[in-house]
Amino acid sequence: MPTKVLIVEDEKDILELVRYHLEKEGLQCLQAGDGPTALRLARQHRPDLPILDLMLPGLDGLEVCRQLRRDAGTARVPILMLTAKAEEVDRVVGLEVGADDYVVKPFSPRELVARVKAILRRVQEPTAPSTRRIGDLGVNEASHQVAVAGTSVGLTAKEFGLLRALLRAHGRVLNREQLLEGVRGYPDAGEIESRTVDVHIRRLRQKLGPEARRIVTVKGVGYRFDVEE
Repeated sequence: MPTKVLIVEDEKDILELVRYHLEKEGLQCLQAGDGPTALRLARQHRPDLPILDLMLPGLDGLEVCRQLRRDAGTARVPILMLTAKAEEVDRVVGLEVGADDYVVKPFSPRELVARVKAILRRVQEPTAPSTRRIGDLGVNEASHQVAVAGTSVGLTAKEFGLLRALLRAHGRVLNREQLLEGVRGYPDAGEIESRTVDVHIRRLRQKLGPEARRIVTVKGVGYRFDVEE
């Protein structure tokens, strides 16, 4: 079954540019020019990755992202924001409502394709089938399921990727660039991008509740995962 990408963009030229380059990579593309249509197509076709423009008629990209995260059928699908808003605060807001990554307009088609392929590679790669348990935390890499004290915790793809990277480091400290490289699948993380790791870590800690204490901040360096009881 071909990998499906939902492109949500109200500027026709940009939509066609994105579609052209993704279809060259063998991806099947769905298209929407407004927020309500994007939600309908996402719920009907369950794409592997929605690419959301921030400024959309009907519903903006942030609200579309919020609603996709609330819907059980699309809650865990990775979401890439495509936006003309270059301010860091706008990108942080997008990440806060559940986006996994972002590309700022004007963008390089090669960069966009690289981001898309990295996200898809991350969520589709085979992983170990067993559930790892550390205290009250259970992590199943094969099913991307996380539970705290037996209660399921819904993580976004990037939140899960960060948790997995920290677990696989076996107590070693990972800096922000190393975390981005492990989660995205490629190393070119700039200074502003590296700071968005803190946003994801904060959201991850909130969702892990009492087990959030295991994600330890190493001041001036990065983060490590504490497996000790």
